[in-house]
Amino acid sequence: MEDWVYKAMSRWPDVPALYGWLSLDRRGHWRIRGEIISRPQIIDTINRNYAVDARGCWYFQNGPQRGYMQLEYAPFVLYVHKDHLRTHTGQTLSDLLMAFLDEEGSLLLLSEYGAGLLLDQDLPWALTRLYAGEAPADEAQLLAALQRPSGAETGLELHYAQQRVPVQRLDRDAMPETLSFVREPRAS
Repeated sequence: MEDWVYKAMSRWPDVPALYGWLSLDRRGHWRIRGEIISRPQIIDTINRNYAVDARGCWYFQNGPQRGYMQLEYAPFVLYVHKDHLRTHTGQTLSDLLMAFLDEEGSLLLLSEYGAGLLLDQDLPWALTRLYAGEAPADEAQLLAALQRPSGAETGLELHYAQQRVPVQRLDRDAMPETLSFVREPRAS
């Protein structure tokens, strides 16, 4: 976070948190009360001051006030940039820990930053990097992976930046508990 945020937090330590106003959609857009935030300066400020608390609730620290984010899918949205994955906040992924296919074929990746949903427009990029053993995964292997029960290994691996990351089938509704994040934060 930025220095001005820390100064504001120390100056006004008891500002109540904000719930239900801010959200992150599955396309990587920040929203306020359902409307897309389009102003670049605001987007950049949110990106730089986006963090997670001990409960797994993601928030934007706006000076002394935390604005908790409702997550349509995951804390991050990922996209391909020059053959590398980046978060919607502009960080390049270097360490993938795990990959998950949900029941609809969406791909969620766990990295050093947390859980991130790959944009659907970049699924073809991922498909060329899915392997079953030493061979690229074929359509039948992908279909079999999608039909596995939630929590099951698929036998597939995602190859990324010299890494071979196992792919697990995991239902969308099981992701927050499994990956320790909260989609709809509430005041405690």
